[in-house]
Amino acid sequence: MISKNTIDRVFEASRVEEVLGDFVNLKKSGSNYKGLSPFSEERTPSFMVSPVKQIWKDFSSGKGGNVVAFLMEHEHFTYPEAIKYLAKKYNIEVEETEQSQEQKEQADERESMYLVSEFAAKYFQHNLLKTDLGKAIGLSYFKERGFSDETIKKFGLGYCLDEWSNFTSEALGKGYKLEYLEKTGLTIVKEEKQFDRFKGRVMFPIQSMSGRVLGFGGRILTNDKKAAKYLNSPESEIYHKSKVLYGIYHAKQAIAKEDNCFLVEGYTDVIQFNQSGIENVVSSSGTALTPEQIRLINRLTKNITVLFDSDAAGQRASIRGIDLILEQGMNVKVCAFPEGEDPDSFAKKNSEEDIRLYLKNNSKDFINYKASLLMEEAKNDPVKKASLIRDMVTSISKIPDHIQQEVYVQETSRIMDISEDVIFSTLAQLAGATGKQVPKKTKSFEVVRDDPAPREKVDELYVLEKTIISLLLLYGSVEEEFEDLVLKTDEKGEMILEPEVQKSKVYEKVFLDLQEDEVAFANENFRKIYQQVIGKYQEDENFSIDNFVNEMAVENASEVTNILMEEEQYVLHDWERMEIFVKEKKEGIGRLVNETILSLRRYLVNRKINELNQEVKDAPPEESPGILQDIMDYISLKKVLSNKLNRVM
Repeated sequence: MISKNTIDRVFEASRVEEVLGDFVNLKKSGSNYKGLSPFSEERTPSFMVSPVKQIWKDFSSGKGGNVVAFLMEHEHFTYPEAIKYLAKKYNIEVEETEQSQEQKEQADERESMYLVSEFAAKYFQHNLLKTDLGKAIGLSYFKERGFSDETIKKFGLGYCLDEWSNFTSEALGKGYKLEYLEKTGLTIVKEEKQFDRFKGRVMFPIQSMSGRVLGFGGRILTNDKKAAKYLNSPESEIYHKSKVLYGIYHAKQAIAKEDNCFLVEGYTDVIQFNQSGIENVVSSSGTALTPEQIRLINRLTKNITVLFDSDAAGQRASIRGIDLILEQGMNVKVCAFPEGEDPDSFAKKNSEEDIRLYLKNNSKDFINYKASLLMEEAKNDPVKKASLIRDMVTSISKIPDHIQQEVYVQETSRIMDISEDVIFSTLAQLAGATGKQVPKKTKSFEVVRDDPAPREKVDELYVLEKTIISLLLLYGSVEEEFEDLVLKTDEKGEMILEPEVQKSKVYEKVFLDLQEDEVAFANENFRKIYQQVIGKYQEDENFSIDNFVNEMAVENASEVTNILMEEEQYVLHDWERMEIFVKEKKEGIGRLVNETILSLRRYLVNRKINELNQEVKDAPPEESPGILQDIMDYISLKKVLSNKLNRVM
């Protein structure tokens, strides 16, 4: 168990904008930061980070919380894992007590698989750097590729000895279960025998965006034609090939900083570029590019430059990937290397300055690239030229933004010497087949009215309780003048409402009024938050809510974040720029407190009247008069509350 002292130090050192900036490309927006949601597919930012409150809110998915909540949600960390990750980032020593055997057994399956993978990565690197066979075979291979010692350690490169079960025996001897060795794919189990999957291969650990080892790629060093040159870990609970990019852990900060991502094909391409000083480079690890992988990049930048080998197969594979990238609303450029070169060999032979200059001068927009590549094949053949134009229009049809589509239509028209009308017509044909809309030269549009969906019933009690919690969190320590309407008898003996003004802090007003009515929150989360907040204010009148989220249970912290960040969505959408001015709650706190408490009282009285009405139906005749009198009393009280409420409003 991690000590409270360590947890406190971690929260004190952690900056939510720094940690989340490793996963999401954040841009300044007033006193906050905003970016694309890492939890949903979107093209306009709905993700907001507050450095002042040290919390974040994703308005597209509804998720939110503190820095630990983000790591638990995004990286699927347990609470201790998230604390350890932050401690490592901020160079804080973790104090913890030894786990009991029972606690170790309670670790969930995912965590056990992560632990096995972490052990394997360390073990393979130890083989590479510390054993004679590892140095002679594995290390010499990496040295021949031109990788420095620093690069080998940075990427965790390793070697699995060419023995049937060397790794498996070592792992079992260290207490790791065969069940998890098999589930991660590190060990192949057949009847009573176990074999190392990566026997005799140099190893490339595949890491998540946070640096956790998810799986491995292994390259064989012999000329065995029956064995695959590269072998990847099989799909598992923690490793999904379609959702992972090799090198993303080392590239994420550079991608966000450069606002561009270089996409290559293989492991060594990534490593060689990185060693040359160009770090914003990732690879799809030999698998076909997927939408999930593209969305991973989309969190950090809207710009991708595809780099590929000079051979025809590499070029055609890249073209297939381009349409997928366009479909995700990304900006794409393409760069081919000189004849006989690939990203690995080119980076090895050139300095960082020369590589950057080459990429700058030779990166082409995808339309120009497709034209230059395919026109060579078409030459003077009209049929092939028509096929090429259709191919280019197909790519344009993938772009979701209509303005961008029209710009590319104009460019294609210019390059291919064909009218825009023909291209628009072809786009319309393609759209008809897929059901998509395309930009058209039209002067009118038709309004289509859908049948209105049934309205969802509002949970009035939930809204009222949430408003009370919101007022306590945002303005609990603010001192306000509260006007209370007291029932008095006038000269004629009639009951009237007379205003009385008193000054108090918001939390005092709320606490005393709810205590007077003996009101308990119906929502369990709100009840816990209310007790915690009131307790904090009573302990310390100067209590600040800023670090309060860090002390709460994750489910309560999420609810509190929703409340604290609620008004930030107005900033996110920049409504003031469109001359839509949203009135802030703090402009009428006293009135809002009174209005909310009176509304809650009226709601509870109304609920009681409904209960009594049901009760009188089932009651024996002799009890009915008493219940009817209670109903009349509550109706009178409801009338008084309604009058008070109308006066306040």
